[in-house]
Amino acid sequence: MKIYYIYFLFFIGIETFNLNGQGITPINNNIKTNKDITLGADRTIEYLPLLKGKRVAIVANQSSNIKTTHLVDSLVALGVNIKKVFCPEHGFRGIIDAGKKVKTYKDIKTGLSIISLYGKNKKPAAADLKSVDVLIFDIQDVGVRFYTYLSTLHYVMEACAENNKTLIVLDRPNPNGYYIDGPVLEDTFKSFLGLHKVPIVYGMTIGEYAKMINGELWLNGGLKCNLNVISLKGYSHNDLYELPIRPSPNLPNMASVYLYPSFGLFEGTIVSVGRGTEFPFQIIGHPTLQKTNFSFTPKSKEGALNPKYLGQICNGYNLSVFGTEYMKNIKKIYLYWLIGTYKNTPDKTNFFDENFNYHAGNSSLKKQIVDGVGEDEIRSSWNAELEKFKVIRKKYLLYKDFD
Repeated sequence: MKIYYIYFLFFIGIETFNLNGQGITPINNNIKTNKDITLGADRTIEYLPLLKGKRVAIVANQSSNIKTTHLVDSLVALGVNIKKVFCPEHGFRGIIDAGKKVKTYKDIKTGLSIISLYGKNKKPAAADLKSVDVLIFDIQDVGVRFYTYLSTLHYVMEACAENNKTLIVLDRPNPNGYYIDGPVLEDTFKSFLGLHKVPIVYGMTIGEYAKMINGELWLNGGLKCNLNVISLKGYSHNDLYELPIRPSPNLPNMASVYLYPSFGLFEGTIVSVGRGTEFPFQIIGHPTLQKTNFSFTPKSKEGALNPKYLGQICNGYNLSVFGTEYMKNIKKIYLYWLIGTYKNTPDKTNFFDENFNYHAGNSSLKKQIVDGVGEDEIRSSWNAELEKFKVIRKKYLLYKDFD
């Protein structure tokens, strides 16, 4: 078998890694696209009867399509009485910077009100739901706890439960749905980056996750939402699903999607993940990193108007090929880069910021890295909580599992 090598320059010089020796061997997952899978949104025969005579609101963004036509446009054409649209982080068209306020406005094409669920108003208000009977949730998730669409789902379900509204979730495949890994969130670190006791990678579709929120009584006060999941056809958790549309501005391709569970942790550090470049979430760097083999300069661009280290040269590593060719075979969060970059940073005092523990879901990971704990030992510290989560997860699966 051909042996592949990746070369990294870290604080001790050049290190060579035999990827096969690291356990990175080809897996038998089937690569699937929209041509192979019938999405929940495509199964109009299943949910159009539920909308007949109803006043409807849609929770959507740029990923919400029936085939190549936006869900909102499709349902308007089919005569569905859509009253308004709610949108998550990055906005209805998916171009707003991460963390930036999304404003409420009128959609030029349909004249519908587009109401933001990111910023101050994270949950549909009772007043917003007075003229609505049914809500449809159709947003492409990437299967990572700190990707905020999960929190939007939670608050939409909570608003529906509190206001006696029905929620229909149009299920979509999870591109990272073929494994489970990472620390399970501790209650102390609940935030919009994670509201539930799940690991960073939880291996569930958005529909399965909605069922888990309901079944585990995670909504405020133990409420349950009147939930209807329109399931997928032709999908299993052993499939690798290729996204047809970028789910957010800085996840432009499958390399970034596969690397996101590992690289997302850098968002709570001084390290840039390439926002403001052509390779967001595929490269890492910092102006002071030493003994590196790649450099980049973040610039202002759509989706990253004011990126970290704007106009400054960052020294680091380009992992785009690794993300495309190998990351999907690893089936775990790869801590090597986080640990190595910390060691390679001259000023370690300020390496982590106040958001890191919220991304990690605990305070242990930061302490373990600072204390020099090895990756294997760190990973073993997750096992007990991961096993508990796996038992819960099994109850809500709609599709054949990877185990």
